[in-house]
Amino acid sequence: MTDPDHPLRLGFPVKVMGRPELKTQDTRRWQKNPHLKCSLELLDPVLDYLRSERLDMYRLSSDIAPYATHPDMPQFHAMVADSDAELRAFGAKARDYGIRLSFHPSQYVLLNAPDPALTHKSIWDLASQAEMLDRMGLDDEAVMVTHVGGVYGDHAASRARWIAGWEQCPAHVRRRLVLENDDIRFSAADALWIHERTGVRLIFDYQHFWCLNPERLDMRNTLERFLATWPAGVRPKIHFSSPRTELREIKQKITPTARAAARAGTAKPRKGELLKAPVKATARVKTVLRPPVWTGHADFTNPFEFATFMRMAEGLVFDVMLEGKSKDLSLLRLRPDLLRYAPDVAARFGITAADHAALADDEALLDEAAAADEDADVDEGQGADAVEAV
Repeated sequence: MTDPDHPLRLGFPVKVMGRPELKTQDTRRWQKNPHLKCSLELLDPVLDYLRSERLDMYRLSSDIAPYATHPDMPQFHAMVADSDAELRAFGAKARDYGIRLSFHPSQYVLLNAPDPALTHKSIWDLASQAEMLDRMGLDDEAVMVTHVGGVYGDHAASRARWIAGWEQCPAHVRRRLVLENDDIRFSAADALWIHERTGVRLIFDYQHFWCLNPERLDMRNTLERFLATWPAGVRPKIHFSSPRTELREIKQKITPTARAAARAGTAKPRKGELLKAPVKATARVKTVLRPPVWTGHADFTNPFEFATFMRMAEGLVFDVMLEGKSKDLSLLRLRPDLLRYAPDVAARFGITAADHAALADDEALLDEAAAADEDADVDEGQGADAVEAV
């Protein structure tokens, strides 16, 4: 367990944007016989990168054991057990480096699905990921984060059905499974309701709390209640992200009728439509600009917003998973920002004036390396914008 005097941790999920040559999972198709052992081999230098940058919390991809629970591919089902030695070595290295690990299973892992077969498959997925953490020899701070799931036309029944799914989970899954408030379906109050009936630990998500809080709960009080669901000696963690504020770029298909009107000079612009660039009469796709969706994660973390939150949470102890779309780059940028704008907050994460030179070097590199992950994160309410026909 974490030493109570250890500074608070900052972490990021899955992709290493600052070192794009570092892969985080075996992505080969099944015909190439991908394997967990290969994923762990790829992840080994990721741990070295984390240590070199003093990044001490990391979310593993939920796909590091490819096809391990695919119902039609039994040849992969023993993958986790067959990787026991590799998992033990990987876990030992993470512990030696002081890196806290976790999983966040995909949005398709649902304990409250109306279809019992889907719930059964979801429990299998969770059992596989919990087994990996167990074989790594990690303590109870290595968790799997999930959401309640879908509403399916009946909010109360779906919330209750999650409890039934929880009760079907084997003990090693319940030991590691934690529940997060989400941004469009189940609020912090819903998560607390479920905790009171199951004892499941809770993950407070800052951005989700702003997006969905119809009960008008107080943030500080709610955060305290979430943290209190964790047992003594086991450090809680939370999720933090800033909302996207820039215009969204939506690709829209131009129909043959619209192209014909454009060539004939009879096309009329849509009221209020904002285009990224003028559209040629022969174009088949146009880029439309639209306002942001507040459930989407920003590329970077707003340091003023983060500092305000941390000052509100003064005296509370928890690690923070940053969910900025630029992954590790968001974290590398936030640390010097905190030292510059909120040194009192920086100190809680072990960041002091002695780190100024090293952090300045990281910040300078961001101008060259900065990028963002275009894929939607597993807990973003708004998925990637699809191409629309007009």
